[in-house]
Amino acid sequence: MVRSMERPRHDAAGPSRLRSAFRALRHRNFRLFMAGQLVSLVGTWMQTVAQSWLVYRLTGSAVLLGLVGFASQIPVFLFAPLGGTLADRADRKRIIIATQTASMLLAFALAGLTLTGKVHVWHVFALAALLGVVNSADIPARQAFVVEMVGRDDMMNAIALNSSIFNGARVVGPAVAGLLVASIGEGWCFFANGASYLAVIAGLFAIRVHRAAAPQSTSSTLEQVAEGFRFVARTRPVRALLLLLGVISLVGMPYAVLMPIFADRILHAGARGLGILMGASGVGALVGSLALAARRGILGLGKWVAFSAAGFGVALVLFAVSKVFWLSAVFLLPVGFSMMVEMASSNTLIQAMVPDALRGRVMAVYSMMFMGMAPLGSLAAGWLAQRIGTPEAVVIDGALSVVAAVVFGLRLPALRVEGRQLVVANQMVGGDPAQEAAIGLPPQAHRQEGRAAGA
Repeated sequence: MVRSMERPRHDAAGPSRLRSAFRALRHRNFRLFMAGQLVSLVGTWMQTVAQSWLVYRLTGSAVLLGLVGFASQIPVFLFAPLGGTLADRADRKRIIIATQTASMLLAFALAGLTLTGKVHVWHVFALAALLGVVNSADIPARQAFVVEMVGRDDMMNAIALNSSIFNGARVVGPAVAGLLVASIGEGWCFFANGASYLAVIAGLFAIRVHRAAAPQSTSSTLEQVAEGFRFVARTRPVRALLLLLGVISLVGMPYAVLMPIFADRILHAGARGLGILMGASGVGALVGSLALAARRGILGLGKWVAFSAAGFGVALVLFAVSKVFWLSAVFLLPVGFSMMVEMASSNTLIQAMVPDALRGRVMAVYSMMFMGMAPLGSLAAGWLAQRIGTPEAVVIDGALSVVAAVVFGLRLPALRVEGRQLVVANQMVGGDPAQEAAIGLPPQAHRQEGRAAGA
């Protein structure tokens, strides 16, 4: 089975491998989407870095850095289920156009307040919270929209390429933001972010998709929300992936909100150093997303999830104990790589197992775990850093990430059988022996498990 996966690698020429890594770009809609995202996400990362530095400059408080992260992401935890239900009921492209337009207006509002010198911390909190509400509708719709643009065959590659754009912007955005903040202030970063949304909105208007009409339902909105949660609760592989993602987001991801303290007080590198540190994490994440894009099947992705979660925790501990700036930047490379691989691999596996009718609602739960748990972690990280010190708080977070990865890895063998059944039931292999080999499913097992899953 392993040899069958490696044979194409042996026979394929280098250029063919390269084309395979970018195969989702053969879809016109996805090319338009990616082009807009590339510009917009650079602006988003510029705003993320500049906003953290603005709060730190105004207050110097680790607790408030944690609180602003909490304010920007807790609405995703609270409202994403409603956003996911909307994504399963309505036109996803129209939802994304509306949310991107709202995000643009919020960025311009923060730019205006900052450039005129009228900004206060409560303004940042209020606008961050409003952006979180917008994201609660935007994220589930965007995640589910990927399949509409490329279809199931190129779904994994599209998710990886979308992540590569996200993390490529994560390299450029913080570096540019560090320079701009140090030279002309945070306000122009916010203005540039607002202007960058024009690119993604224009790309969305040019996209043409033909989505099948959503089935009419007599159930209420709350019943439909509950249906998504029931699917997650009774589906062990999906539940396990989401729980691990939630733990990593809760205890691991908040290191980013404490980065201004590392850059200033611990590593003595200032705003430029903050941009470099954030960019280093982005470089690692970009490499991880490109490694996933080069994959041709989902065989072994469960192991990638377990090992990347453990690697993330170990690298985070090493970063926390470093007192040398460039060594800290080096440790952030595997931090970014591991987090991206864990997140994108989980995304791919979940989307392979979820039925189309529930995709928006299940991806809403994914959004709750990925972004919704992070604000709770940001709040706890800010409080803990204030009590015991920033490096010590991040060491604890990294150690907890390793523990969660070990627990998931021990459960992984028992989850594989049900996971394969779900993939078959959602017609990801369709009886094609080559695709059966790609997911590690023997033809005989395909027939037996397909009957067991009702396929």
